[in-house]
Amino acid sequence: MPLEIGDTYKYEFRFSQEDVQKFAEVTGDKNPLHLDPEYAAKTRFKRPIIHGHLSSSVFTRILGMEFPGEGSVYMKQETEYLFPMFVDTDYEVVFNVMTVDREKHVAEITGEVFIKGTSRRTIRGLATLMHPEKI
Repeated sequence: MPLEIGDTYKYEFRFSQEDVQKFAEVTGDKNPLHLDPEYAAKTRFKRPIIHGHLSSSVFTRILGMEFPGEGSVYMKQETEYLFPMFVDTDYEVVFNVMTVDREKHVAEITGEVFIKGTSRRTIRGLATLMHPEKI
């Protein structure tokens, strides 16, 4: 079924410290703000925070695999990091289809991450995707 303007999709997730460690190993970003509780305790965050790009990786996971799903091609992603994210915390991402161009098979989809059960938004983004069958 093709995407329509106004379609939404929600997904709950969390990251562990092991996820953060793996991300640091893969990317080489071993900033102690993400990995060292003693270092992070001296910062404004008071504890380690999740890498921004790890936290927003939920966008590519869902848009590439579930909504619209496999076969999606990322063309653009704008992302704003609004509030730090922490391990072992429940989050919910909400996607909303904003525009659809059937001729080009392209859609713009917003993604917003919230601390689950609250109105505290941690990330706001806008993706432009192409999908030959679902858009």
